[in-house]
Amino acid sequence: MTALGTRQRSGTDVTGLLLGCGVLAGPLYLATGFAQAFTRDGFDLRRHPFSFLSLGDGGWVQVANFVLTGLLFLAMVFGVRRAIKGQRGGTWGPVLLGIFAVGMVGGGVFVADPAFGFPVGAPDGQPESLSWHGTLHGVAFFAAFPALIAACFVFARRFRGGWSWYCAATGVISMAPMAFMGSEWGTVLLYAVAVVSWLWVSAVALKLRAEV
Repeated sequence: MTALGTRQRSGTDVTGLLLGCGVLAGPLYLATGFAQAFTRDGFDLRRHPFSFLSLGDGGWVQVANFVLTGLLFLAMVFGVRRAIKGQRGGTWGPVLLGIFAVGMVGGGVFVADPAFGFPVGAPDGQPESLSWHGTLHGVAFFAAFPALIAACFVFARRFRGGWSWYCAATGVISMAPMAFMGSEWGTVLLYAVAVVSWLWVSAVALKLRAEV
């Protein structure tokens, strides 16, 4: 094998490895989150988002889940950039997924404020005022989630056929919680969208990995 061929094979292996991080990230985040949701005392999926799992005893597990997942997605971003550089979506796709990944890390580093009765003993409603870390947690969320939605439409233009429709449909579905924020169905809908959108990111990583 020539030196050029060796370098090309090595580059392909690195790209595949980076994209593989993204394939793992979505299922890891969801599995770890739901496992805690069903075992943490006082946690109610109808009222409490995954962010609240970072609070109280055992909160370090969800903090680690946020940070590790975000870093895996961030590694994937470099794989996406290598895989589609010079192609349609090759600029904005990695940028938007990068914002999403950094937002995930920020969501773990800056924890939400106790509220809605979680952890046990917390106020039963919204906190009277937000702490600095609660504020930054919100900033991380409101940066990451719109970036993820926008990425769906960028990749809808990049792919063709069924994959294009899949990306566009994911983007449309991911916007649904915005219309129900603060309602009794808002949190439940947010979980449904989290499953759809987080698995979409991993599916895109798997798709691009197969193309490399």
